[in-house]
Amino acid sequence: MAPRILLARHGQTQWSLAGKHTGRTDIPLLDEGRRGAKLLGERLHRAPWSGLPDVEVRTSPLVRAKETCELAGFGDRAQEWDALMEWDYGAYEGMTGAEITAIRPGWFIWRDGVPVGSPEAQTPGETLAQLAARADTVVEWARSADRDVLVFAHGHILRTLAARWLGLDASFAARLRLDPTSLSILGWAYGEPAIERWNDTGHLA
Repeated sequence: MAPRILLARHGQTQWSLAGKHTGRTDIPLLDEGRRGAKLLGERLHRAPWSGLPDVEVRTSPLVRAKETCELAGFGDRAQEWDALMEWDYGAYEGMTGAEITAIRPGWFIWRDGVPVGSPEAQTPGETLAQLAARADTVVEWARSADRDVLVFAHGHILRTLAARWLGLDASFAARLRLDPTSLSILGWAYGEPAIERWNDTGHLA
């Protein structure tokens, strides 16, 4: 059976609720996020997944992802991996889209990125190409053996991971909305990489 990636985005935080770009800042989950993580875990421990006994589990080392992983019941099996960390937004860390476009009209992150080498980049961020390279590392790892994998991570890195799984430019991620505590599955159709499930939040209903 061809390997798949199950993607779990972390639960709600104060910054994600406010629309702030949360890259490397370690923001904890809100009560809503902790509840969602537990519900996600309950779902994954029921049929058809039944606890995913044979999958390999990895998580971003950032607390919001690790806590989601732990509350979902996979913390004891998970290995932390820096490749799953969120996009490093540099000087745009903690800012909303509206705040950024106020100083950079027309800005679109999937086209324009974040400050990395200009005078305004006192805190250099990560280019989209660098983000895509990390996603490619995860794809290569996931396809390296005949077993499914489960990863707990963040919105932009997971969207980029999906784009690269499909063999598309990382900018395609702009067309893939991903909500907190959602479940997605990247798999195969007719022998080609495919999205099997996307942004499924049925467990939160």
